[in-house]
Amino acid sequence: MLQMLIGTHLPFMKFRRVTYVFSGGLILATAVWLVVHGGPRYGVDFTGGTLLQIRTSRVLAADQVRQALDAGGFRGVELQQMTGENKDEFLLRMKGEAGRDPFAGIQGALQSRFAGVTVERRRTETVGPRIGSELRQKAIWAVLGSLAGILLYVGIRYEFKFALGAVVALFHDVFITLGMLCFTGREVSLTVLAALLTIAGYSINDTIVVFDRIRERSRALRKETHSGVMDIAVNETLSRTVITSLTVFLTALALFMWGGEVLHDFSFAMLVGVGFGTYSSVYVASALALDIWIAIDRRKGVKAE
Repeated sequence: MLQMLIGTHLPFMKFRRVTYVFSGGLILATAVWLVVHGGPRYGVDFTGGTLLQIRTSRVLAADQVRQALDAGGFRGVELQQMTGENKDEFLLRMKGEAGRDPFAGIQGALQSRFAGVTVERRRTETVGPRIGSELRQKAIWAVLGSLAGILLYVGIRYEFKFALGAVVALFHDVFITLGMLCFTGREVSLTVLAALLTIAGYSINDTIVVFDRIRERSRALRKETHSGVMDIAVNETLSRTVITSLTVFLTALALFMWGGEVLHDFSFAMLVGVGFGTYSSVYVASALALDIWIAIDRRKGVKAE
């Protein structure tokens, strides 16, 4: 399979306007979701409160568990039942409960409602509201700072047309990954933030490899059209891109399937980010660089494409 990727002549740039519509639609959908819902769904790390994971001695229906908690005085608790082989486990998120351990009360509420059922604590995470707010602010600055640093690096190393395409692709990958997390009802936690920053680093690395080849080919193939140079460069790096991306994707897939609930959101973000990071290196970063390149040459009166 990998040998087939050597010597390919695929017309990638021919379809770039179709991918503009695709990417634009995803970005718009994410923006609308964030506006309608007032931002992403933050985890306990960023809001403050208590995250409690429990296991019951037999599988219980989520609606019955919620009724038992309401009757026990735990109204407003966010309840999530695990899937697959862990249907006997529940995640409970309680905001503003950082000052006390709610396990004893929850255990009593469930055991009084379901005779013969025992409740086991699996894990507890507690964050104060002030610390959560500070973490959220620092997380935002961490993401913005990393994007600014990457913009500065690419701007110094490459021409404007390349730098702008790379930064837009970087924003594209992180924002769409955030959107996929929102669409699937997942929380933004510290582990998810780590995934977003990892995606940013992976995306720019893949883009830089493609840009280096584009720069080399643009100097060697001066009589070739701009889109022809782009297609040649992308095809020449295609084997490396697919092998690298597939390796990272399979690793993230293994974490997603067997890494447990703690790594589930992290690995999901990595799967989405690696996929879109590979796609954006060609159809966002390189495609935008091509259109800017053509526009600059047309302003100079040079025949483009």
